[in-house]
Amino acid sequence: MTLQVPEPTTLSAVQALCEVRDPYTRTPEVERLFIEAMRQNIAWHIENSDFYRQLAKQEGFTPDALMTMADLERVPFIHANFFKTHEIMSIPREQVALHLTSSGTTGQKSQMFFDAWSIGSGRRMVDFMHAHLGLVSSEPANYLLNSYEPLPDMALGTANTTMFLTKYAPPQRVTFALRSKGDGSHEFDPFGCVEALRSYAEEGLPVRIIGFPAFLYFTLQRYISLGYPKLTLHPESLVFVAGGWKGHANQEIKKADLYALIRDWLGIPDARIRSSFGSVEHSIPYIECAHHNLHAPIWSKVFVRDVKTLAVNDYAQAGFLQFVSPYITSVPAQGVLMGDLAKLHPGRSCGCGIETDYFEILGRAGTSTNKSCAAAAAELLK
Repeated sequence: MTLQVPEPTTLSAVQALCEVRDPYTRTPEVERLFIEAMRQNIAWHIENSDFYRQLAKQEGFTPDALMTMADLERVPFIHANFFKTHEIMSIPREQVALHLTSSGTTGQKSQMFFDAWSIGSGRRMVDFMHAHLGLVSSEPANYLLNSYEPLPDMALGTANTTMFLTKYAPPQRVTFALRSKGDGSHEFDPFGCVEALRSYAEEGLPVRIIGFPAFLYFTLQRYISLGYPKLTLHPESLVFVAGGWKGHANQEIKKADLYALIRDWLGIPDARIRSSFGSVEHSIPYIECAHHNLHAPIWSKVFVRDVKTLAVNDYAQAGFLQFVSPYITSVPAQGVLMGDLAKLHPGRSCGCGIETDYFEILGRAGTSTNKSCAAAAAELLK
């Protein structure tokens, strides 16, 4: 079935932009397409969302105000926390193809609703990026998923994403770090993770380890404490870290130290270790380059805003992370201000060859009641 925007005429630039397969070549033509797609997207949400119509009116903003990429900082944005207490849509409820939430078993949950276009387009971007970065294989792999074992009708965004990522190498066997207890809850199973790694090493197939870094770290700690010898997994194995350490920040180690542990104890080369960043409120993927930086793909524009004034910061100045993208038609989340603190850097300073800007995550601002998926999952380690 062809993936198509809800209104092919009025959203033609949105369709065209999201069909560009090269994730990182931001040419003048692509930038013009991005601007036109944003105009169309904003006009769509003004027409179909009472909430966004009022927000745009309050901000004195119209789509015609967008002429250049620099103008994108003027797009009215919504804080990600807003979606934890409000359900807003720009489509009839019967057109919702997927409903996902942001947090785990505890804490406030963002409620995000996707039509077939929005979820399909976001997933296709993941396809494009995995292909570009050389992370797709036709060879079967064994999986250790550092995430929740799925339950019937489970709406948790991270569980959905983790299972989706098994499509990039055919699954032979799958092990979950967070096992279902049968009553709707989960518990961390470090011994099961350790035994899975040992078994996978003997079997000799590539191993793909995906999900929260905390569970991988604690699995490696348990493996080492049990006195087992170092493993040398198949050279085409892959570690794909997704999520944070919230709730266990006191035990968090530096990313470079975690990567060193992975190389040393699992024998996985540095080029096959990648982290990603994403959220249910903004489902565009950000995947580390070969130099382990999170570059913005062409379907997104990234800003960092001052924590006091919310003015757009210059490069290398810390502030709140903000994303702008025209892909989503189901919810007016085309401009989302995150609770994450970050710095933005020019792409050329990376040296990997990708020239789009990249951002550096510094941590999360907020209180303990604003728990992310990783925070809720980390509670299961206590």
